[in-house]
Amino acid sequence: MIGRIKEVKELNRLYDGNRTELVVIYGRRRVGKTYLVNETLKDRITFRHTGLSPIEIQNAGALKAQLEHFYLSLQMQGLKGEKRPKSWLEAFVLLEKLLVLKDNGQRQVVFIDELPWLDTQRSGFVTAFEAFYNGWCSAHSNVMVIVCGSANSWIQNKLLNNYGGLYNRVTYTMKLSPFTLKECENYFLSQNIELSRYDIVQSYMVFGGIPYYLGYIRADLSLAQNIDELFFNEKPMLEGEYNRLFNSVFSNPEKIKKIIEFLFTRNRGYTRKEISEGTGIPSGSDLTDYLESIVASDFAIKYTSFGDSKREECYRLVDPFCIFYLHFLNGKKKIGINFWQNNLNSNIVTSWCGIAFENVCFNHVKQIKNALSIGGIESNQTVWTKTGSKDDAGAQIDLIIERADNVVNLCEVKFYSDVFTVDKKYEMIIRDRSTLIKGLISKKQSLRNTLITTFGLKKNMYSGIFTNVVTLEELFD
Repeated sequence: MIGRIKEVKELNRLYDGNRTELVVIYGRRRVGKTYLVNETLKDRITFRHTGLSPIEIQNAGALKAQLEHFYLSLQMQGLKGEKRPKSWLEAFVLLEKLLVLKDNGQRQVVFIDELPWLDTQRSGFVTAFEAFYNGWCSAHSNVMVIVCGSANSWIQNKLLNNYGGLYNRVTYTMKLSPFTLKECENYFLSQNIELSRYDIVQSYMVFGGIPYYLGYIRADLSLAQNIDELFFNEKPMLEGEYNRLFNSVFSNPEKIKKIIEFLFTRNRGYTRKEISEGTGIPSGSDLTDYLESIVASDFAIKYTSFGDSKREECYRLVDPFCIFYLHFLNGKKKIGINFWQNNLNSNIVTSWCGIAFENVCFNHVKQIKNALSIGGIESNQTVWTKTGSKDDAGAQIDLIIERADNVVNLCEVKFYSDVFTVDKKYEMIIRDRSTLIKGLISKKQSLRNTLITTFGLKKNMYSGIFTNVVTLEELFD
């Protein structure tokens, strides 16, 4: 298994314990939650079940379909001579009977995957699950219940922040993140796929370190050829994936997509008020739920712009797959075969590279801080934008690391195919931005202009404007 060292260690530690456990694993769809449990515990799972995707079943018959599928799982794993359950209360009683039948005094693992899918409308699922865990499981110290889900807002509202029967019952929470660049490299090596680190970064800019997508990469094709096969050629492998991401996770997928697609229109994102005005969704509890769901599912981040005296929160789209899809595929009726190979050096691709590399850096702040030898210093990451006017082009700083040791790193992010060269004009731009930022910080703080780029900085009479340089190699640490 690539990565997941801490997660594997914790699952094994919990398995070896002697108390009842309720383990919640969540994360973005396709990030590898099921694979983690299956590979770590393998033959040690007593009962497993996966909910049916809401895309595949009709709302009117959803409860019946989910119960029937659960009953078949019980039968396949040893339950005999019991009638089909008519409710979730009955279904969990049948599970209790199966666990009693299979109990040999050893640890019993109950693994329910895509748990939120079982909670169909007016099904009473949560109440029945509460009764199962609080009643039967709590009385058996050898039971370990593991639940997974991609509907992160459901996980948070119904399990982690539950103030009813499941209040304070979750014993361990595990949020699974996408692979880092180094983990992507290790994955490719494990599959005998030879890619340069420059190409691995570009693959991250497309797939965002999601293992499911990386699994489609073929060793006999270049990265550009792979991207064409997956997105642009006839019958592409990932056709329809964008819609599936939302339809299978969110109860209001069209509203969620509307927000996602609005966030895409400005790289630095929008405030809640701007989102409401731009999408037409009233600024009430529904919008709050939608935004919380988007952030919980790692499609967007919430941040406060540097120097904002109002401390107004902004929402920024950061999911690489969504950004790539919306940039190149959304609304495009026909795109030529081998589009990516034919446009590698085009303006449309190079402009996307700049935005996409910023998101790579946002997802690797830990590595950037280590490269700056400040890994142990508390910090806050944000961006800064000065709105332009008729007489002023405006300004933006891609990433700001505000440190507890009173230093502020102003990070310029540049994706280049060669070493980066600073000329006189660019040096003046950096100096002007630094002057503007000095008016927003306290007298006890100092600034460090920091360059994050692929292959480093060429030394010349202007390069001294940057105090620190972080390269692609350090992003792989």
